[in-house]
Amino acid sequence: MTTALKAEAPVARVPATGRIEISFERCKACELCIPACPKDCIEIGTAINSQGYAAAVFARPDECTGCALCAEACPDVCISVWR
Repeated sequence: MTTALKAEAPVARVPATGRIEISFERCKACELCIPACPKDCIEIGTAINSQGYAAAVFARPDECTGCALCAEACPDVCISVWR
């Protein structure tokens, strides 16, 4: 018995894109999200929130893949992720 191999069309790979939102008022600038991001999309901003912290900001949105590692690292649940 022989099996014929069926040729498959090449699949175009689309890069994963995502978006995050960081709650400015809830962020305590612990900086755990910064090393968690594999694309270096997050950094500490200059604006001070009502708690007296310079909150994290989504600095490079074009690089975000939506992996959610930043949200998992955030102890105060300040980061929402959309893919």
